[in-house]
Amino acid sequence: MSYINGSDLLLNVGGKAVGHCTTHTTTYNSETKDRAVKPVASAKKSAGLWKGKGVTGLSISISAEGLRYYTETENGFKQIAPLWGKGQSVEVQAFERESDTLPYLKGKFVISSIEETSPAQDDATYTVNLENDGEPDIYPGSEDEGSSGDSV
Repeated sequence: MSYINGSDLLLNVGGKAVGHCTTHTTTYNSETKDRAVKPVASAKKSAGLWKGKGVTGLSISISAEGLRYYTETENGFKQIAPLWGKGQSVEVQAFERESDTLPYLKGKFVISSIEETSPAQDDATYTVNLENDGEPDIYPGSEDEGSSGDSV
């Protein structure tokens, strides 16, 4: 079997991979609108119970969790927090490790929050949340989608 190992799917924020990342989650959201119409007179009575749906907007949100690390060489809390503090969007990519194909997600994202958790006698962690800033360059279903996008 060729299952994809979660450790082989990486997240890059602001030009560097998120280091010591324990997990990242990408959520593809659709804003929808219900459309209810009166059925034609010849339709069954139950036909009026079913609503149509229309997509009115698309968005992508990403959350990543990582361990705080004293000598981080990639992107950790100390590197990502200043990106948040600038209040500007950052370039984000999601890709397969050692892949020669395009990333399966690439675009501008806003760091909507960053949270640090420091429990006594346990690993210090952080969570960063990102939201797309406009239409990403590459995403599932886009014309520029890399071949790795079919496997995610």
